[in-house]
Amino acid sequence: MARAIMIQGAGSNVGKSMLVAGLARAFRARGLSVRPFKPQNMSNNAAVTEDGGEIGRAQALQALACGVAPHTDMNPVLLKPETETGAQVVVQGRRVATVRARDYSKLKPQLMAPVLESFARLKAAADLVIVEGAGSPAEINLRAGDIANMGFACAADVPVVLVGDIDRGGVIAQLVGTQAVLDPQDAAMVRGFAVNKFRGDVSLFDDGLAAIAARTGWPALGVVPWFAEAHRLPAEDALDIAAASAGGAVKIACLVLSRIANFDDLDPLSAEPGVEVVMVRPGEALPGDCRLAILPGTKSTRGDLDFLRAQGWDIDLAAHVRRGGRVLGICGGYQMLGQAIRDPGGLEGPPGETPGLGLLDVVTEMHPEKRLTRVAARHAASGQELEGYEIHIGATEGADRTRPFAHVAGAPEGAVSADGRIEGTYLHGLFADDGFRAAYLQGLGAAPSGLGYAAGVEAVLDRLAQHLEAHLDLDRLLALAR
Repeated sequence: MARAIMIQGAGSNVGKSMLVAGLARAFRARGLSVRPFKPQNMSNNAAVTEDGGEIGRAQALQALACGVAPHTDMNPVLLKPETETGAQVVVQGRRVATVRARDYSKLKPQLMAPVLESFARLKAAADLVIVEGAGSPAEINLRAGDIANMGFACAADVPVVLVGDIDRGGVIAQLVGTQAVLDPQDAAMVRGFAVNKFRGDVSLFDDGLAAIAARTGWPALGVVPWFAEAHRLPAEDALDIAAASAGGAVKIACLVLSRIANFDDLDPLSAEPGVEVVMVRPGEALPGDCRLAILPGTKSTRGDLDFLRAQGWDIDLAAHVRRGGRVLGICGGYQMLGQAIRDPGGLEGPPGETPGLGLLDVVTEMHPEKRLTRVAARHAASGQELEGYEIHIGATEGADRTRPFAHVAGAPEGAVSADGRIEGTYLHGLFADDGFRAAYLQGLGAAPSGLGYAAGVEAVLDRLAQHLEAHLDLDRLLALAR
């Protein structure tokens, strides 16, 4: 039976996901069989697992760090926000309900059982399980029925290491203040602390570490300097989307929708030395010199179509097409490119129909069945083979489907306009395939770079593990696990 340790944060976005990935790779390098686990995650950036479900993208990256395939047990509860007040609830990889935030508290007590069930299966198959919390345990207003932080730690008897983020300031107050507001039983679960994202000479914070340890009684496990390559790992939080990649000969612009999903599709493009990826945020215009505009995935297609129009991006896209520019819609973005999106059952909001952008001659109708699958495909234009995944509801049909974007198991997938400049596909992860990415970018005028994207991610994970070995007391952390 494996030992387990839980990494919780003194706030959101302190770097928990990256730390768990790095720790997983570091302990794997020591010869341990490691598994990641996050009881509850909230993200629209999901990965499809080999057992046919979905989990948060961060847990898929952590699985890669462990050298194992992602599994639904690694993230048994996934919340996918659809509106400001409601979210889809995915349990052990499958959608079970869409609930308002206020009603989720009533559902939480029913979710501890599958959470503990998934955790037990992982422990039975590994030497060490590294658990990631969500948000912060200092959110004591959410403690009743909690499954994400101290509620899980107490129920599963997993020791906690609390992490603070010094980059945003006030890290002493973050850590000491968290102990101050925690119930004594919860505070007793914390067995150590660490400080993340330090810029400069870490010895300058020696007095800070001593002050935290003196006030909390928790041992310090170390200070982690800023890891400059973190941006090269797939991000899960939309807040982490880079403003732009380094300048390149080919400019690609992506619209940052309000419910943007699976935006890590762009990471391999951002890594290309000859490509500049610009994230077009609300209130900004689509750059007039971009060669390709990407409409990414979204968790609320009709809602984000209204959002797109409110930004004036429909006008920008029309002008881009008149200038001879190309447009690629992925998943929800593909649905937006058509003539209409119909949702008679109200699966993503009020029942009804929303006019599409009219750039492709297709129509989408939403159906409750969700397609979750990994696929092997062949790109129609270049003949390149690629692997990807589908994660969507809705079926798209129309005249432009006679010109498919790709073929999956011999069947047409996606749609392309008659002039070839407007493309839509349900395939996520397509640009991670080096051969396809090179061929597609060559069609935009980019010179071949020879970039190996997957190998690059693996190398960054190795360097992250070495970074943590150098700056955290991993022997002590492992000794704390039980």
